[in-house]
Amino acid sequence: MISLTQLNGNSFTLNAIYIEQIQSFPDTTITLTTGKKFVVKESEAAVAELITAFYRDITLLPMKSNKREDL
Repeated sequence: MISLTQLNGNSFTLNAIYIEQIQSFPDTTITLTTGKKFVVKESEAAVAELITAFYRDITLLPMKSNKREDL
């Protein structure tokens, strides 16, 4: 889940698994797989960072590593 802010200042939590698309119109608009849309204060890049952190937290993406691992 990621925390976001609506244009009116209200905070809400969104399950990032259902995000299909993020666009800037110039406001950041998030479209879910259900077709529902949310317009938020956060930038497109900030939302993408929150999603990436969420995926790492639930281990859908590997943790970043500065070490080179030999196979």
